[in-house]
Amino acid sequence: MPLLRIHLGTDRSTARRVLQLHQEGRIHHASREAAREQAWRQGRTPAGDPVFVGITNGRRDVQLLYDVEVYSDATR
Repeated sequence: MPLLRIHLGTDRSTARRVLQLHQEGRIHHASREAAREQAWRQGRTPAGDPVFVGITNGRRDVQLLYDVEVYSDATR
């Protein structure tokens, strides 16, 4: 199944918190659900839970990065 890379805009403190939770083996539920909703908004059907892959290193615009496995032929 294909992966869809989701970019979620956020602030630096939230990005640090999400990264810290990930390093501790925990999940930031709000951003994971936002990634799932973004996949739906792009017309793709998620096939599993979004997986946190990191944060961008932008000076102004920090983003959370998630990979979402999606069905290749199913749309909403």
